[in-house]
Amino acid sequence: MNVFCYVESPIGRLMLTTDGTALTGLYMNLYRNKPSKLPDLGDDWIQNATIDPLPAAARQLKEYFAGKRREFDLPLRMAGTEFQQRVWRELTKIPFGETRSYGQLAKRLNNPNGSRAVGLANGRNPIAIIVPCHRVIGADGSLTGFGGGIDRKEWLLSHEGLPRTRELALGDPAKSGVAA
Repeated sequence: MNVFCYVESPIGRLMLTTDGTALTGLYMNLYRNKPSKLPDLGDDWIQNATIDPLPAAARQLKEYFAGKRREFDLPLRMAGTEFQQRVWRELTKIPFGETRSYGQLAKRLNNPNGSRAVGLANGRNPIAIIVPCHRVIGADGSLTGFGGGIDRKEWLLSHEGLPRTRELALGDPAKSGVAA
């Protein structure tokens, strides 16, 4: 089953997708020349905001954008390689209001030279915001690539209490378990 719905948000319209059991996608930039990540909504897709877990996902996103939620509690199913899955699981461990660099994530995955691979996996994250790829920044604190656009990344980080700037300090290395 391939089901989708749209959710309005402060950063624009979002598309949520599900297989009827788990959330499988959260997409933004719906009107920018159809991003390649966006699923091809063929004849096997139906639009229905009442199919689980879409109502819970829409509610939790509304709470997040209202400043009433810091963590999501939803069933997720993300198609990707084993390495991508490991990166995406690590993203869910970055606390609300904190950031990590690609290098810090690579070290946590026991692949200290794998920051580029981590960046590629981060860029293929199919469930943005909920799996917080926006919390990953460059080693120098710069807001590097984000599928939703740097302006959205900056907005999300600012929403989580970080300074509204294109340059940020990395999260506390002691909390991340990684030396600076």
